[in-house]
Amino acid sequence: MSAPAAETTRCWSNACRLRRWAGRAAKRTIDVVGAVVLLVLAAPVLLAAVVAVRADTPGPALFRQWRTGWRGKEFKLLKLRTMQVGSEGLRVALADRNEAGGQLFKIREDPRVTPVGRWLRRYSLDELPQLLNVLMGHMSLVGPRPLPVEDSVFTGEARRRLLVRPGLTGLWQISGRSDLAWEEALRLDLEYVDTWSIRKDLVILARTLPVVLRGDGAY
Repeated sequence: MSAPAAETTRCWSNACRLRRWAGRAAKRTIDVVGAVVLLVLAAPVLLAAVVAVRADTPGPALFRQWRTGWRGKEFKLLKLRTMQVGSEGLRVALADRNEAGGQLFKIREDPRVTPVGRWLRRYSLDELPQLLNVLMGHMSLVGPRPLPVEDSVFTGEARRRLLVRPGLTGLWQISGRSDLAWEEALRLDLEYVDTWSIRKDLVILARTLPVVLRGDGAY
């Protein structure tokens, strides 16, 4: 997939370019330091979750899926497996039950999700391996939701999502999560792209933990 044709706002002066570079460098520093700290703190939980996934149903503990990232570059997103092996092939058969619409695919009582997987999803524990994606530079701690490659045929305004790295959390995460329709999720993603700042990232990170602990809108 080709990169977006232009940035949302072009920098013509050296001062503007320097501010943009400094902002990106600061964001990347927060990503790396934050991902390392979170991985260390979450290591016991992650290990227990891996054991639980393996004991629950046959198959690997990790699930890998190609996603579309910054400037249209594809990468393999890591998650703890929450579905039966081979469940991706059943998506077409379940298309009429999709509750999200647009580029999102969500079913509140998805029959493919395992018992342990349902619990992991409720508290977003299945997303902990994405901290490795953050360290590798595929993702940021905060940004738009990374969509599967086969779903990422963006046109018009939706292509502006690709101007920043996809995030482990974002405005969608603190505004309803799985309960959001595609149109609302897209609006929030574009709002983030257009108004990004280090301060906004820190606010989103601070608001994410209470949302995750409550299990708001997760299924």
